[in-house]
Amino acid sequence: MDFSLPADLVAYLAELDRFIEREIKPLEEADDNIRFFDHRREWARTDFENGGLPRHEWEALLRKAKDLADAAGHLRFPVSKQYGGKDGSNLWMAVIREHFAAKGLGLHNDLQNEHSVVGNFPVVTMLDRYGRDDQKAMIDGSIKGKYRITFGLTEPHHGSDATHMETRAVPATRDNVKGWIINGEKMWTTGMHVATHCALFARTSGNDGDARGITCFLVPAKSPGVKVEEYMWTFNMPTDHPRVSFTDVFVPEDALFGEVGRGLSLAQCFVHQNRIRQAASSLGAAVYCINESVKYARERKPFGRALAENQAIQFPLVELATQAEMLRLLIRKTAWEMDQLTEEQIERTLSDRVSMCNYWANRLCCESADRAMQVHGGMGYSRHKPFEHIYRHHRRYRITEGSEEIQMRKVAGFLFGYMGPGKH
Repeated sequence: MDFSLPADLVAYLAELDRFIEREIKPLEEADDNIRFFDHRREWARTDFENGGLPRHEWEALLRKAKDLADAAGHLRFPVSKQYGGKDGSNLWMAVIREHFAAKGLGLHNDLQNEHSVVGNFPVVTMLDRYGRDDQKAMIDGSIKGKYRITFGLTEPHHGSDATHMETRAVPATRDNVKGWIINGEKMWTTGMHVATHCALFARTSGNDGDARGITCFLVPAKSPGVKVEEYMWTFNMPTDHPRVSFTDVFVPEDALFGEVGRGLSLAQCFVHQNRIRQAASSLGAAVYCINESVKYARERKPFGRALAENQAIQFPLVELATQAEMLRLLIRKTAWEMDQLTEEQIERTLSDRVSMCNYWANRLCCESADRAMQVHGGMGYSRHKPFEHIYRHHRRYRITEGSEEIQMRKVAGFLFGYMGPGKH
């Protein structure tokens, strides 16, 4: 078996590195844009006087970097060639995202908001696989920023347990137009401050706990009855994560996204891609923390002796580096297998390993960032190093993505036989 990376993938990584040095780094260093990445980053990014939302200047800078990447042919890498992409596989995306995150903080890739010069577009995949022709026509605009479609799945009282959602959609007619009336609430509907639509999941039939009977709708964000109730201030600011209420929101029949009662297929399409790629990014961030700790330990000589000579420094980093090597193999193998399967096959036969990759990568990243803070001492504790930022972001992932309890529950379902092949 050959575990080496394909030569064309290695060449593409080098091409991306050259693009970053040529076009992204100069933008990062211009006009004091480095304030968004150095010790001032949280304050530079956050408009504390406007509900804690991202500052306009910060989001405009990210858009400018994306536009440069799109012009260079990189932003759409994972998107179908039909829409200007390169049909990038999950395996290639996993390797690229690890590579980027291992570089550390920068305009090339920001894990806090999924920004990258090689885009991650799970909503575009949803549109491509499940959308009608008029909905697929939104793909180019979604990539360019004309459309922003948020993901309305999580609810205040049910968290990651989507099948018990209280949001309801019932058939209705208004002004001789057939459609649906939707009532409910959603949490962590990221990006609603700039959204044009929300991919909103609501129960249309069945009982609480049923996988069938949940339907997805593309709801215009400015529809009467859609209201942002509050933005949730978070462990790492800024916030673009609101609680949104939907009160007697009417949408016509053409708001239907996918099949009636089969909405969870769209949700699974979103989370599988997101979670394997997030795992790769978390691994890359962990590798960055480990490498920086090793470098510092070899250079720092308190009391006239290099830190690296101390086994209390060596051994924890040895364990983290070993875990990173093992996790890399699992992530790449899982991503490669995902490329061979349909979304339904992934859910039936492979989603336990996607969950393994996701929760363990986030855990490893937190442990690596925490160790880096300890190795670096006082400077590691300060915001002049990126470790606290990395730690807080990935600690957030361990909570909000359900990466511990929910992902481990998925693995347990396969391990003990109540989920997996033949159980769907």
